[in-house]
Amino acid sequence: MPPATPSGPRVVLIGPPGAGKSTVAAALAQRWQLTARDTDTDVETTAGKSVADVFVEDGEPRFRELERQAVATALAEHDGVLALGGGAVLDPQTQDALRSYRDGGGVVVFLDVSLAHAAPRVGLNQSRPLLVGSPRAQWQALMDARRPVYEEVATVQVSTDGLRPVEVAESIETALREQRVTEPGA
Repeated sequence: MPPATPSGPRVVLIGPPGAGKSTVAAALAQRWQLTARDTDTDVETTAGKSVADVFVEDGEPRFRELERQAVATALAEHDGVLALGGGAVLDPQTQDALRSYRDGGGVVVFLDVSLAHAAPRVGLNQSRPLLVGSPRAQWQALMDARRPVYEEVATVQVSTDGLRPVEVAESIETALREQRVTEPGA
C-alpha cells in the first residue's frame, strides 16, 4: 500500500543514471494501481525533442531550467509515483521543493546503485550527455558530487544492486513499513 501524503506524489524516486528510477516507478505504480510520471519525459514533451538533443542544441542551462519547471509542476499536480532525472536534485530550488514535500509528509526514495551495476543498465554510451568522454569516470564523478544531496533530501535509501524492478519495489515497501514503525506516535 502506498504511503498517504497530504498532496502531491505518493512517492518521489531520485538517484543516479542506471539506478532504475523510471522502471521502478512503473513497477510501484502498477503494484499500487497509480500512474507513473518521469520528469525527463515531461522535459522532452515540453521541448519537443530528446533530453540529449536539448543538451546539444540548447545547452545544459536550458535543460536544467526545463527540468526545474517539470519537477515543480509534477510535485504540485501528480498524485502517483514520480521519477526525477538524476541531476534534478542539484538545483537549489528543486532541493527546496523536495524538502518541503518531504517535510509535509511526502516520501523521497534515494535509489542507490554501484557503478558495477549501473554500467550495464545505462550502457555508459554517448546518448547520455553528461557521460561523454570517459563514461565510467564521469558517472563516478557525478555520483560523488550528487550522493550528499541524494542522502540529504531522501526519506529512505534503497539499493538497487542486483535487483529486478519488482524486487526494488518490494524493498521500498519494506523500508516504508519499517519507517512507519519507528516513527514517534506510530
